[in-house]
Amino acid sequence: MTQEELLPLIYKKEEGAFTILYDMYSKSLFGVISNLIKDREEAEDVLQDVFVKIWKNIDTYAENKGRFYTWIVNIARNTAIDKLRSKGFNNSQKNLSADNFVHLLEDSSRMTNRIDAIGIQEFVKKLKPKCIKLIDLLFFKGYTQQEASDELEIPLGTVKTQNRNCITDLRNLLQVA
Repeated sequence: MTQEELLPLIYKKEEGAFTILYDMYSKSLFGVISNLIKDREEAEDVLQDVFVKIWKNIDTYAENKGRFYTWIVNIARNTAIDKLRSKGFNNSQKNLSADNFVHLLEDSSRMTNRIDAIGIQEFVKKLKPKCIKLIDLLFFKGYTQQEASDELEIPLGTVKTQNRNCITDLRNLLQVA
């Protein structure tokens, strides 16, 4: 089934459409989520939340404003960032054992493979170095624009402008491909 065939079924809340939606997109969305949330169980919980949000909020998706895949990736990314910023999640991460740190290091070494799984990394590598760093912070590491501003030691307005320009450059690369 294609995305074009699936969307009307989701809008109508047709039985079975949720399963098809999950089968089509769960692996790539899990890659986005687990890039930010290293704990597998937490990432799986966020993935469930993401699909519920997609299902419940499908009426807010506007085809004329962007691709469906981009919309659901943004939902996944934002839900993962919300989870990372939640008080409960932060409290659960305060007293990690040394074993967890080894696990985190192993996961981060596989991060490149996860990014490749959604096919974006090769395109990002073609951007200007400042765009690569900014996109890495904002989209792959989950920084806010203010946090990126602090990290890069540049004004917040500059981060916003560069982000917009870098995303435009990335879109242009994706359209050529």
